[in-house]
This record gives sequence, structure tokens and C-alpha cells, in this order.
Amino acid sequence: MKKRLQSFGYAGRGIRLVFSSEANMKIHILIAVVVVICGFFFNISISEWIYCLLCIGLVFSTEMINTAIEDVVDLASPEHHELAGKAKDIAAGAVLICAIISVLIGLLIFAPKVWSLF
Repeated sequence: MKKRLQSFGYAGRGIRLVFSSEANMKIHILIAVVVVICGFFFNISISEWIYCLLCIGLVFSTEMINTAIEDVVDLASPEHHELAGKAKDIAAGAVLICAIISVLIGLLIFAPKVWSLF
């Protein structure tokens, strides 16, 4: 049981590390805060909240995985290596795909609501 609780502590530490040290994560946080504020402002439905929260969680998670991959690659290959660069680019691409899909979902949810204000 003690090991199980320790694993939650390690996970919490990892979350704090990435949220405090990664510039891209700070951008993701800012966008997530804007989405949540807009969700309350436009009184979005439960299913729309689910989509927004899933997108936020997916982008945060892929950014964390990307950061972990970059750190491990840098540790394993401090000098430039083609495969190291390839791994880092692929991980960054995964974040970009998640972010683009999240933006599209956000537009589907919020664009009609913003449009109705005009």
C-alpha cells in the first residue's frame, strides 16, 4: 500500500515539474483556462464539457509524454543524432495533432455560440 501511495506522489511531482518548467505547457494552461471561462460564459452542455475536458486532458498528456521523450532522448544521446531528432520530432508532432484536433472541436462548440452574439 505504501508503494501505491508513493507512486501517486511521484506522478504528482511529474505533473508539477512539467507545469512549472515547460513553456509550451504554460501556453496550454492559458488556453485551457480560456476554454473553461468560455464554457461557463456560454453555459455549454454536459456533452460539450466532456469534449472540452477530454481535449484539455489529451493535450496536457501528450505534452507531458513529449517532454518525457525529449528528456530521455537528450539523456541517451546528448550529441546530435538523426534518430534522436526523429524521435523528438515525432513526439512533438503528436502534440501538434492533438492541439489541432482540440482547436477544431473547440470551434465546433464555441463558434456558433460566438456567432449568435452578433
